[in-house]
Amino acid sequence: MAGEAPLKSMDEIKWFHSIPLGDGVVTPGIDASMAKLEQICLPKDLSGKTVLDIGAWDGFFSFQAEKAGAKRVLSTDHFCWSGPGWGTKDGFNFAHNALNSKVESLDIDAMDITPENVGKFDVVMFLGVLYHLQDPMAGLRVAAAVCNELLIIETVVDDIHRWKPSMVYYPKDSLNDDDTNYWAPNVAAMKGMLTDLGFKKVEVVYPKKSWLRYSFPVRLYSSIKGMITGRGPFRQTINQGRMSFHAYR
Repeated sequence: MAGEAPLKSMDEIKWFHSIPLGDGVVTPGIDASMAKLEQICLPKDLSGKTVLDIGAWDGFFSFQAEKAGAKRVLSTDHFCWSGPGWGTKDGFNFAHNALNSKVESLDIDAMDITPENVGKFDVVMFLGVLYHLQDPMAGLRVAAAVCNELLIIETVVDDIHRWKPSMVYYPKDSLNDDDTNYWAPNVAAMKGMLTDLGFKKVEVVYPKKSWLRYSFPVRLYSSIKGMITGRGPFRQTINQGRMSFHAYR
């Protein structure tokens, strides 16, 4: 971390990830990171593997990959480290130091990643990034180009009632009052795009029984609950959710 500014204290940092630092200390992030770790189904044993984390932010998933035995982990971000996002790299630096981590880092925009400037990795994590891209297919192409074995994607999904491939566009801040949210695919679109990018097998890993989690009665209940809690408009939330995918070479 040579050349970087002195570390801030944990309480000075605006955290996104909730990172266990040992001795019961967890960073005060707004994200339920441990729950998401289960949802993305990160392999518990990454011994000997190289891992790339695209859009790492505070680095929770990068540090988990290191904990799982990965021989090399590269965390990349730009939007949240030095770009227009509300985050900074302070959280990553603090956790990196506290964990005595060997995870590498590179400030680079997701769309600028290529095999030439970062290399290729056995496992690539593309978590919470896809729906922030104006060109999601191009983003998947970037991730696929640097992936040798397994691509792990976590994203907002929409149009989940349709069997045909489709994507939904969110103008302005119509998704969660956030104008950096642009597109969400349905399952058929995700599987189709990843197959076209050369992956031999694509599976939904969360929710494991997606047909049940996103059955009409469950979606109807979730939508009514969403209206009551202010989560979002009925017609929007009835067809939305979050899913994790594993794509294999």
